[in-house]
Amino acid sequence: MTLNKIAALAALVIASLMAPGAQAQEAAIRKTLSERLPRLPKIDEVRKTPMAGLYEVRVGMELFYTDAEGNYLIQGRMIDTHDQRDLTEERQNKLMAIDFSALPIKDAFTIVRGNGKRKLAVFEDPNCGYCKRFERELQKVDNVTVHLFLFPILGPDSADKARNIWCAKDKGKAWQDWMVRDQATPTASCDTAALARNVEFGKKYKIGGTPTLVFADGSRVPGAVGAQQVEKLLADAK
Repeated sequence: MTLNKIAALAALVIASLMAPGAQAQEAAIRKTLSERLPRLPKIDEVRKTPMAGLYEVRVGMELFYTDAEGNYLIQGRMIDTHDQRDLTEERQNKLMAIDFSALPIKDAFTIVRGNGKRKLAVFEDPNCGYCKRFERELQKVDNVTVHLFLFPILGPDSADKARNIWCAKDKGKAWQDWMVRDQATPTASCDTAALARNVEFGKKYKIGGTPTLVFADGSRVPGAVGAQQVEKLLADAK
């Protein structure tokens, strides 16, 4: 069962078990905050937190906290001091997860190293310096299948470079020649609708920077992480 289906099923179960009083409480918080803070974007979800009397208010991927009457709105991190856990970070990580099976693999090209048993998807812009740093680190990681999504968001030149790489006879070689060896890709042309779809996919899933890594368990990691951390994340995603 995919992550999306599991999440949908969980939501239905929670809704069916929610007492009328809890539903009324959520409605009251929504009403109060909407009336008092008209510039606050649409509230997507209100739910109890482990702290008595404190509720989580989710607006997109942003989390706020409020009391049962909606008299106060708090922006910050919720820390479980007993277990030394950042509950806000854990919640955001779950919200940002991407079902690996939902990735439009047809709009990526694939690079296989070693036995290719481990899976990784990466969204990268060919003009991204951090992506170049990451690609050099990724050369040290073996036994992995990398689905590379060209994600030209840094400007017109990014789109031109992405087009040349996407339209190359050997996309994987053209990509690594440019990102690892600084060898420019010859000008080429072909159907680049996949690149536009990648950008739209990124908007849908709030991918705002490059590189962005997606692992087999749905976890998402932004930034140019090193080879050692990639190895750990691949192991944790099994």
